[in-house]
Amino acid sequence: MLADLADATGLTAAYSTALRSLRPRGTGHDPGRIITDLAVMLADGGETITDLAVLRDQAEVFGPVASTPTAWRLLADVAERALSSLRSARAQAREAAWLQAAEHSESIPAVRAAGRVLPGLVLDLDATLVTCHSEKEQAAPTYKGGFGYHPLLCFLANTGEAMSGRLRPGNAGANTASDHITVLDQALAQIPDAHRHGTDILVRTDSAGSSKAFLTHVRDVRKRGIRTSFSVGYAITEPVRRAVRAIPDRLWHPALDQDGTMRDGAEIAELTGIVDLNGYPAGTRIIVRRERPHPGAQLSLFDQDEGLRHQVFLTDTPYSGGGSAQFLEVRHRGHATVEDHIRCGKTTGFGRFPSRDFGINAVWLELSLTAIDLLAWTRILLLDGELAAAEPKKLRYRLLHVAARLTRGGRRLRLRISVTWPWRHELATAFRRLAALPRPVG
Repeated sequence: MLADLADATGLTAAYSTALRSLRPRGTGHDPGRIITDLAVMLADGGETITDLAVLRDQAEVFGPVASTPTAWRLLADVAERALSSLRSARAQAREAAWLQAAEHSESIPAVRAAGRVLPGLVLDLDATLVTCHSEKEQAAPTYKGGFGYHPLLCFLANTGEAMSGRLRPGNAGANTASDHITVLDQALAQIPDAHRHGTDILVRTDSAGSSKAFLTHVRDVRKRGIRTSFSVGYAITEPVRRAVRAIPDRLWHPALDQDGTMRDGAEIAELTGIVDLNGYPAGTRIIVRRERPHPGAQLSLFDQDEGLRHQVFLTDTPYSGGGSAQFLEVRHRGHATVEDHIRCGKTTGFGRFPSRDFGINAVWLELSLTAIDLLAWTRILLLDGELAAAEPKKLRYRLLHVAARLTRGGRRLRLRISVTWPWRHELATAFRRLAALPRPVG
């Protein structure tokens, strides 16, 4: 199903075009097919290049699949020449997938906060640590005392698609503005043009993305006709502590939950005009939430002194645009879902890197993002109900790993699934929808 979906969205053809120079004589395995097979293998839960054997041993289903040495050689060649071409090919396939969803009256899902629908798209940026258990190029000690890589990633909160990622050494700074700018620009390039220039785009990060240079860049993106805004965490500095202590109780307002109801034990206040935000984009607001800490919560010395947990964030959404402090705080708290995307991503490729070579591992990260996209497009285009919101583990157990048998008869190849399999109807429906998808032109 995943391999056919890659063909239906034009991903395989786009990869073949992007990597045509790596097949000068037109013989042997198509590089685009090999890259797609690797992405399908990762989406299916594979962890190493040798796991391609799962596809290779099912030639009637997947056709000829490259050997492990051939796949290794291709990754090494891509690392040197064509990584940007892979990103462009993925953007092309994404545009086709979104058009296919629109033709089936399935718009891009909306993100909700406080019972309200957020207009447009929401990009969540966050970094994570990936442990390396052997010596790998540019692997380094991490700030948590481990050893490995520190990739920075961007996910689309609306669909769970992996928009971009940058592989970095383990000692890379969490708040490096240049890395955030690169990842954001690559994510924006992944959004189809009709949405990129006609839709509101909210950029969310934790406090690592609160650098003045990055927020200035988010604002400058508007000069390219892209309607971006930001909501980013902010460190609790001494000026912030003084401002929090100085706020009278009458200016604290009840916080909200995601469904719009009052959040017990939590309050919101705005610090705009009290804390100096010189150097930040004009119109930047600063908002603080305080609440009784839940059991096990990590508290700073300031929190312990106050007896409450405090969290601060910046945003450039004006109050006149429906941006009450209560609503904006709920909207920003939704950034926590990026942790779920990262957790699932680590079971879909980037939790383990295969090579000692940094360039090959950078390509592996890109293939992992493709695998995450294939699963997201499967949910959007082919599935309903519970499975349309399922994480990779559930999809693999219920659909991708179902036991079946191939039979031939009447000049047709049939996939026979046990009549007792609980999700046989969902799988059959998914294949029917896949066959009905309009194919991209050209």
